[in-house]
Amino acid sequence: MDNSTSESTFFLMGFSTVPELQILHALVFSGMYLAAVLGNLLIITLTTWDPRLQTPMYFFLKNLSCLDLCLISITVPKSITNSLLNSNTISFFGCVAQVFFFFLLATTEVSLLTVMSYDRYVAICHPLRYEILMSHQACVQMAASSWVSGCLNTILHTAATFSVPMCGALDIHQFFCDIPQLLSLSCSHNIAEFVVIGLSLVLDFGCFVFIDISYVHIFIAVLNMPSKEGRAKAFSTCLPHLMVVTLFLSSGFFAYLPPLPKSPSTFDLIVSVFYTVVPPTVNPLIYSLRNKDMKMALRRLKVTAVC
Repeated sequence: MDNSTSESTFFLMGFSTVPELQILHALVFSGMYLAAVLGNLLIITLTTWDPRLQTPMYFFLKNLSCLDLCLISITVPKSITNSLLNSNTISFFGCVAQVFFFFLLATTEVSLLTVMSYDRYVAICHPLRYEILMSHQACVQMAASSWVSGCLNTILHTAATFSVPMCGALDIHQFFCDIPQLLSLSCSHNIAEFVVIGLSLVLDFGCFVFIDISYVHIFIAVLNMPSKEGRAKAFSTCLPHLMVVTLFLSSGFFAYLPPLPKSPSTFDLIVSVFYTVVPPTVNPLIYSLRNKDMKMALRRLKVTAVC
């Protein structure tokens, strides 16, 4: 990074420069952001308030909701503001902050989703050892490890991305500062960041394989359950988690695996929405609407509020 780059202003090109479409984009993003904030705050409130939800599964779910709430707040409010004010600028340090916090939260979420799959594996495949393997201390250590790994990853990404000067028009064909678009602005090939991206993709793929193996064992155990009610409960808790993981990781792979784009693509914008906006919005719906324990906790909260 040189002084000229650090004093620069980036231009987030977003979805459209047509005023009517900008307003539509702001309305759609505002609705999704409001749904994400309310949904994740509801999960955080229920899992904190209700004593029946003080289990490892809901401890990790509360952590996931905190991550999602912060993740969507890093990118969407700025994009909404730019659309409403017809302004597409972001300062250099604002861009650095977006990259840093986005990768901190996103990579931590990948680790946490992996831990959540392990929690479901132990609960279903080794129920007699569950309390020992998933003690409160073990859960805190797993959650802390997820944050530490995310922090180390994001330091490498941020340092490598901005280590090379950027040339030409600083137009980012995204609604936020995303690394693939920033790399296309570099004056020379950013070998360091390509290496870091490669390592991250390998680790993410490893997490994805670990999650898949966990769920293969889980589904085998579930299908061997004699009780239909037990099978239904197991599927209701595991399938939503698998949907979240698949959506989050597959869209991220689509964004970072292809070569750097030479021209802006609508497909790139749509894919980025699926790993930045959609997961934090749909996660509360998946975990609350399909979960009987969450529904009962919500009813108890309503009764308490009325009384």
